[in-house]
Amino acid sequence: MNKLSVRAAAAALFLVLPLSACGEGAKEAEKGEAKGDEPAEGPNGGRLLTDGDFAVEVTIFEDGTDPHFRVYPSRGGKPLDPKSVQLEMTLTRLGGQVDRFAFQPQGKYLAGQGVVTEPHSFDVQVVAVADGKRHVWKYASPEGRTRITAEAAKAGGVETAVVGPATVGDMRELFGTVELSPTARSEIRGQFPGRVVSVTKAVGDYVRRGDLLARVESSESLQVYPVRATVSGVVAERNANPGDVTGDRALYVITDPSQTTVVFNIFPRDLSLIRPGMKVTVETQDGTSIATST
Repeated sequence: MNKLSVRAAAAALFLVLPLSACGEGAKEAEKGEAKGDEPAEGPNGGRLLTDGDFAVEVTIFEDGTDPHFRVYPSRGGKPLDPKSVQLEMTLTRLGGQVDRFAFQPQGKYLAGQGVVTEPHSFDVQVVAVADGKRHVWKYASPEGRTRITAEAAKAGGVETAVVGPATVGDMRELFGTVELSPTARSEIRGQFPGRVVSVTKAVGDYVRRGDLLARVESSESLQVYPVRATVSGVVAERNANPGDVTGDRALYVITDPSQTTVVFNIFPRDLSLIRPGMKVTVETQDGTSIATST
């Protein structure tokens, strides 16, 4: 099994950018969310950020369009004219990437000028100016993010490493059959036609070269001569019994099971991907035998 390599890097960088409409004498308020606080939800289903009686509701709208921010300002629970509010937003992603968004009034909300790309997991800073007062909120939006402690990673066999260039293999699963090589099959015949007097080996027996397989009485000389194995291997076929008359057919077929080939069926879509010399791992259907070759 290949060890899982994970690259994890986190950075939180919060930038407070003064808005052009905010003078040096403008009052400023900064709010954050304590760890464990459940974010408040606004009437549009977004995250509600409040500072006194002033509030903004942050939503990501993606119904039939690219994801973008829509922010609804309000004061005392009543909607504010978006034209009276200036807004900027900064997203800090894992790895230190920073995305900044300006906003323009559009109907009842402020529309973010840019697409919020996936993943929607980042640290957020919202800066709003309304009635000469600057409001700042910071919060984390860790969508789909999992934090693994060092102890849990060690117990689970997870290791971290820096990702670098590497060759990624493309695997294909094929089905095939194991067959004997053409040179692994030998047919043993009698030297002269005659009657089979006796046989000594059965199917499945292992024989060595020179072992006695049968005795045959020649039809011409009436003398009994031996039939011996010409190769070592396993008896795959026995086509003779005492009393049979030998002819052109083989009395025995001996095979060498160490000489085998595997024939695979390749789908047409994979023909261009499979070439001679590639590494092949062969596994039996029951998983008891695995071999690797090229």
